[in-house]
Amino acid sequence: MLEAALRSGAASRQCVFETFARRLPDGRRYGVVAGTGRVLDAIEQFRFGNDEIAFLRERSIVDEQTLDFLACYRFDGNIWGYAEGEAYFPYSPVLVVEADFAHGVILETMILSILNHDSAIASAASRMTGAAGTRPCIEMGSRRTHDGAAVAAARAAHIAGFTSTSNLEAGRTYGVPTTGTAAHAFTLLHDDEESAFRAQVDSLGVGTTLLVDTYDVTKGVATAVEVAGTGLGGVRLDSGDLLIQAQEVRAQLDALGATETKIVVTSDLDEYAIAALAAGPVDAYGVGTQLVTGSGAPTAGMVYKLVARADDDGRMIGVAKKSQDKISVGGRKYALRRRSANGMAEAELLGIGELPEGDGDDRELLVELVRDGVVVGREHTMLEAARARHEASTQELPRAAHQLSRGQAAIETHFLTDTP
Repeated sequence: MLEAALRSGAASRQCVFETFARRLPDGRRYGVVAGTGRVLDAIEQFRFGNDEIAFLRERSIVDEQTLDFLACYRFDGNIWGYAEGEAYFPYSPVLVVEADFAHGVILETMILSILNHDSAIASAASRMTGAAGTRPCIEMGSRRTHDGAAVAAARAAHIAGFTSTSNLEAGRTYGVPTTGTAAHAFTLLHDDEESAFRAQVDSLGVGTTLLVDTYDVTKGVATAVEVAGTGLGGVRLDSGDLLIQAQEVRAQLDALGATETKIVVTSDLDEYAIAALAAGPVDAYGVGTQLVTGSGAPTAGMVYKLVARADDDGRMIGVAKKSQDKISVGGRKYALRRRSANGMAEAELLGIGELPEGDGDDRELLVELVRDGVVVGREHTMLEAARARHEASTQELPRAAHQLSRGQAAIETHFLTDTP
């Protein structure tokens, strides 16, 4: 596309590209924007170096004019978007790219690969933390996904309320709080469970969490308290009927005097399993596979579409795909969240060509991220700010948004235009 547009002269036409999802994953009621900060990092680093240019030239993938363009490529346009942690709905313009065709079209795959993955993880994480209530959720999915995706998933999950991660690289790169646990291999390494527990406590102190279900849970709990004392930090359960086991272990710990010892549960948890454990004496959840695979929705289904371009006179005109089940709406969008007088979200209003008129209680959604190729909106992607934004954004949604049962989007999206 780039080569052909450069050759025809259309590559210099000013354009507007928008990233949005035509629909939410089946049965979901809202999505959560995540990955915007990583997009900004990627745009700043997006270059075609000597090795990339040589690869393209040797295989005659594009012509010399295109190679010259790519060798000098620096994004020089403007980008607006929903701040990280914000809830989104069908057709919400989560990222708006304003640039000439050549500079904008080349970013499509990079933008979509980041936003589709990170938003899918954050959306699943939001359902899990909602089900968990005040109990903390720990991200533990690194062994269940690609190594790079594991780091990104830990960041996205933290935005949506997970308190910590077992992925140390996510802690180093993004500042996500880290925590760890011992595996069954550590217990099996030693001659018996007591030896394993003593080694862990001697190294990490009595505040550590001991894995008590390698052999027999009841005996494991007794041994754990015998070794660490009643000040033992926690025990972890990783198999069996977690609800019944948690109830039995809580009673046993209390009887032994370890009334402050926490119970952490793991083992293929998802939002439904977490909700089912709400009535049990569980203190924290460790979530892995289901989180990093989006709990059944591994992609947010976002697309990157050209919605406006300059005509021969330089005027911007709306353009859109009109295929049956993949309809787009032309024109640059401006987004407003319609809220009631008491602050509850009622609708997503998308103005075409201009911001919809608010009623005093509404909230603008698009924030400036990049101006003339320079990142200017880092504050909208900072991790702790994104966590706070996620909490505020989801709290203003209707009660139905937080139900785990299948349903439609929690609020409707309305396009507003002067065209009759």
